Amino acid sequence: MSAFVPPQWLRNTHLMTIVPRYWPRALSLDHLPQTTRLFTVEPGTALLGYCHWQARPQTSPTLLLVHGLEGSADSRYMQGIAQKAYGAGFNVIRMNQRNCGGTEHLTPTLYNSGLSGDYRAILQELAYVDGLRHLWLVGFSMGGNLVLKAAGELGAAMPALAGVVAVCPNINPAVCVVELERAGNWIYHQHFLPRLKARLRRKAVHFPGKWDLTPLPSITTMTQFDDRYTAPDGGYRGAADYYNRAGARHVLPDIAVSTLILTAQDDPFIPYPMFLSHEVRENPCIRVIAPRHGGHCGFFQRSQPGEDRYWAENRIVEFLSRSEAAAQADWR
Repeated sequence: MSAFVPPQWLRNTHLMTIVPRYWPRALSLDHLPQTTRLFTVEPGTALLGYCHWQARPQTSPTLLLVHGLEGSADSRYMQGIAQKAYGAGFNVIRMNQRNCGGTEHLTPTLYNSGLSGDYRAILQELAYVDGLRHLWLVGFSMGGNLVLKAAGELGAAMPALAGVVAVCPNINPAVCVVELERAGNWIYHQHFLPRLKARLRRKAVHFPGKWDLTPLPSITTMTQFDDRYTAPDGGYRGAADYYNRAGARHVLPDIAVSTLILTAQDDPFIPYPMFLSHEVRENPCIRVIAPRHGGHCGFFQRSQPGEDRYWAENRIVEFLSRSEAAAQADWR
């Protein structure tokens, strides 16, 4: 894969994290066929996906895309990778996690970093109901943890799962939340926490009386929010139990499919040393690419012939296309 080379002025981790989210880019999926679909993942809970099918879906590989914390199926990186992957011949399904993308009414629960069962259920449906034979999971940040966790839990049990790509995944949430709450990362903390509070208030309108919102104004950290709301709602004993059990790090040794992790050594709240652990390094199925710069899911590269500025999106499609070509050669 071509190395990541950032512009000189974007070698600051915070600029690299923030600027790509606002850089003007041509993003439109209007030229792609699109259908909406509800995937029932457990009784009373459905996830909304936007499906972009090739002309012959059963003979094309499929990407299941999962966004990060407080993102949605319409996040810019979700649309960007969908454009590129569809153009490369893949079916693409852009998923909303529980409650995201205006879907608060589709489940009585909140969403959290441990809900990998949602994506195992969707894979099962795509493989055994739709008859799709080559499925790829691609996730960003929190979504990256979820797809890695799902793959580890499946092991070799699903032949249709071809592989996984995770971008800046929070594989150890306990470590990541400490970094997120550092004073130097206030800009990210103050991005996520108010949005989580606002989402809970919207959620409470659909399910009145389910949550006591009285403590909400006094909550000032992600840990407090997760301890009071996310953890109990997900069946955890508290924030510490949630952070420990939700991390994909526990099942990384069990991943049995081709897996690519893209992360940055200067990610402000996904510490790079996590990816030097024996759980990652001793699994031959896992490949980690970690440029020195890149921020959190930024990877905005210098101008390159034949590519746009979004290095991670280009590398994902390159990895998937090469993997599919190799698999077809093996079949022949």
